Formats: sequence, C-alpha cells, structure tokens
Amino acid sequence: MTDSPSHRSPESTGKPRRVTIHDVARAAGVSLTTVSHALNDRGVVDPETRARVKRIAGELGYRASVRARRLQSGRANCIALLSSMPFAVAGGTSRLGFMMEVAAIAAESAMARGLGVVLVPPLEGAGGLLESLDIDGAIVIEPVAGDPNIARLRGRDVSIVSIGREPLTDTPEPYVDLQSAHTANLLLEHLHDQGCRQIGLMIGDGARQSYLEMERVYRAFTASRGLPCHLVKAPEALGEAAGADACAQLLEQLPALDGLCAPVDAFAVGAMHHLRAVGKSVPGQVLVVTRYDGIRARAAQPPLTAVNLHLEAVAALAVELLFAHISGESGQRSVIGPSPELVPRASSLRN
Repeated sequence: MTDSPSHRSPESTGKPRRVTIHDVARAAGVSLTTVSHALNDRGVVDPETRARVKRIAGELGYRASVRARRLQSGRANCIALLSSMPFAVAGGTSRLGFMMEVAAIAAESAMARGLGVVLVPPLEGAGGLLESLDIDGAIVIEPVAGDPNIARLRGRDVSIVSIGREPLTDTPEPYVDLQSAHTANLLLEHLHDQGCRQIGLMIGDGARQSYLEMERVYRAFTASRGLPCHLVKAPEALGEAAGADACAQLLEQLPALDGLCAPVDAFAVGAMHHLRAVGKSVPGQVLVVTRYDGIRARAAQPPLTAVNLHLEAVAALAVELLFAHISGESGQRSVIGPSPELVPRASSLRN
C-alpha cells in the first residue's frame, strides 16, 4: 500500500528536508538553547562551543527562518524610505531623482547591517501603507513642516531619522544636516561672481528646511549687497510647469532679471523653457543655477550648474544614525553631512 500524497516524506517527493535547529543540536551534542544563543551571539556560551556550533550549522546548510528570527529578536530587520516630496519634483517622469539616488545607497548601507529597505513612493494611498508595514524604523527625506508621514510613524512608535532637519519645531526627529545654508551661499555667490546684480529666487511652496534656509540666506545676501530682493514660491506638485509660471512672475517683478536661483531642479528646467519662449538666452542674458546635481540638471540644455550634496555619504549617515536608534543608542540627535560643492556648468558661465 502506498502512502497518500498528504503522508509522503520530503525525501519521497524528491524535495530535500529543511535542516532544523534540532539537527544542529544533535550534531553538535548540545541543547537547543545553546544552539540558539551560539547562532544569535546571545547568552553565555563558551567561545569554542559557539564556533563549533556555527561551523556545524554551516556544514549542515542550516538557515534560520525569517519568522523565527523575528519572534526571537522582536525586530522586523527592515526599514522604510519615504518622502512627502511629489514625484514631479522628487523623481520626474523617469523616476530617477533625489529620492531614488538616496534609495540606492541607503539599501546598500542597510544591507551591510542586516536590514532590508522598503521604498514608499509619494503616491496617493501610500501613507496608509505605513500603518501596516512591518518595519523597525524609517528614513524620511526632506520632511515638510508637520509632515504627515512622520506623524504616522510617531503613532507607530518606530525609530525615525530625517535627511534634512524637520522644520519649524524645537524637537525634531534625529536628522542628517544637509547644510542648506551653505548650499544657498554657494549658489548666490557664484551668480554674483559671474556679474549678476538682478538675482531672483524661486523656491517651493512647502515649508521644508532647505527652502526656509534658502529664503533666509537670499534675503540676507541681497540686503548686504544692496541688491533688489524678488522671490516667488511655486507649487511642488506641478513640477516644471510651476517653474515656467514662476519665472513669468519673476520677470514681471524684475524685467532686468540676469540671475535665477531655482534650488528645485524641476523648477529650474521649467524656468529655462520659459526664458527661451520669451526670447531670453541662457546664459547670454540670464544665468540659472539649481541645487540637486542629478540627471535632470546634467541633461538640461544648457546643462545646469548645480551642487554636489554627496548623497552617497548622506544616505549612509542616515542609515547609521537610524540603526543606532533602533539598537537603543539614542544619544546622538543629529549628524552633519559632507560639505556641499558647487559644480559649475554652462547655464551660469559667461565665458
């Protein structure tokens, strides 16, 4: 009489039987508790025994189940990466922007610490996903004041780190300082050094730390040099179209505009489209600079002067800071990112 399918052994079905912790314990001649402590580097286990258990587990091909590790450690070993910045700004139609560059480096850095990364795109309904994701913490890219994503994460009591300070609060979540004021000075000084004396500023309409610092530095910069001060705020969700409209507003306020600082690359590209449409050449009549040195800046015509924010190092610092907080080391509340560097290109060079 043959076994029914429901009673066949793994060997009879041709499938290798999964090696269990019981197999490792029998082979090593130790208890299940000793095996668990040895493999997870916990408890008091003789170093030689710990090494022998790990060697035998490797020889047998033992792999702890993800579910078992989750139950033992109480951790999901997974973090989320998210941004409230609309895709029109954060990624564009190619989805290859600031957020994706940070994601690539963050995933690599997290993997080195045994963490997976879940990318939560800034799409309608994605916020609700945060309430069900099994995560230990999250990295929030350039949060807006009162950021709804941070509010949801606080409600879940998970560790949070932001890239860019959480604005308009005395008690921000731990963050990596992007040195936005330094970036603003680099861009404005460059325009001034190139001879611009009618410099306009175009920022997003959200209350993000980079915008707030850009506006503060711009007002101080123009006042200290006796230059006219003209700025416009563009809706982030409209991307390049918002940049074109904002440029039209600036030209109405400042017809002699000869320098444009548009930290959002989508706005800068839209502004250059408008300048060409009204017969103003870049850089012949108007010099244009932006902040993020990404694909959009490099592919623009002419290529945009931008700033190297050293996002590889920034993302790695964010993961390191988050990992420390997940591990209970909550003393450090901020870390300063690398010093930004100007990358001059044709959009702002007279010669």
